[in-house]
Amino acid sequence: MRLSRRRALAGLIAAPAIVRPAGAVIILDSTWQAEGGGPDKESAGFRAHVALASQPQFAGVIALSDDEGETWGAASGTWLGNVAGRAHILTAAHIFERDGSAEQYLYRTPGGALRHGASIVFHPLFTWDSDQRTGYDMAIVRLDGPIDDGGLQPPLYGGRREKDARIVMVGFGSRGIGSAGEDSIYDGLPGKAAAENVVAEVMEAIQPPPASADAGNWLSVTLRREDEGAGRLDGILGSGDSGGSAWLLTGGLWAIAGVNANGTGDTYGSQSFFARVSGTQDWLRSTVPGLSFVS
Repeated sequence: MRLSRRRALAGLIAAPAIVRPAGAVIILDSTWQAEGGGPDKESAGFRAHVALASQPQFAGVIALSDDEGETWGAASGTWLGNVAGRAHILTAAHIFERDGSAEQYLYRTPGGALRHGASIVFHPLFTWDSDQRTGYDMAIVRLDGPIDDGGLQPPLYGGRREKDARIVMVGFGSRGIGSAGEDSIYDGLPGKAAAENVVAEVMEAIQPPPASADAGNWLSVTLRREDEGAGRLDGILGSGDSGGSAWLLTGGLWAIAGVNANGTGDTYGSQSFFARVSGTQDWLRSTVPGLSFVS
């Protein structure tokens, strides 16, 4: 990946001396302060974003651990449903090695049960070049059993109206504020966190995908300041949010519109990128029977 453009968001976090649950997103300074954030109470400023992620429609977003459960938030994923008694998890391909195994991570269900990975399918157009193939940065992990505590099976977004839509991104990655970026001092409140933002760019898929240029099929958001029109709960992704999901409200239903993929940074003006679900419907349907798409 060329860091001049984007950085992958899979967590590369050393295990701390005291194990703490990790939560996601970079948020506005003003919201952080209004929620109680400040010196020696940095984690308190994320209460509204933790509450947003705790809404029932986002129950299926789960945490991944790469150290057998000592720490959580190395990456994130979203439960799509159970097929033949096995849960299927949508996540990002780049959190795995190119020949990686589903057993690289431990998977924690919404209710706290632990599952192991049984098998994995990577999107065939992802080449582990997170610049040129952001839009295909997807993997489906089949677990060793079902998930029965993830709420209702979520629909996926199959429409073409993402541009200018407000989305909610959810994950278990690092936290931070727009002026300072990520820092472990902001961790502390348990659980996942979420942020809103408006889709600023949509790049359509390019077919056939070029060998040495951006293949498209992605969405992006930008962390704007309050005086630039940002909403109170706006934010972007943090490290460890990779594989989580971006959700769009359509027809009264919250549908998965994107997979958290990567970004350009963690302060004001930075962008986050999402692999676009609507452009990968055929692959998703063939990999996970019984998915529901809405537009």
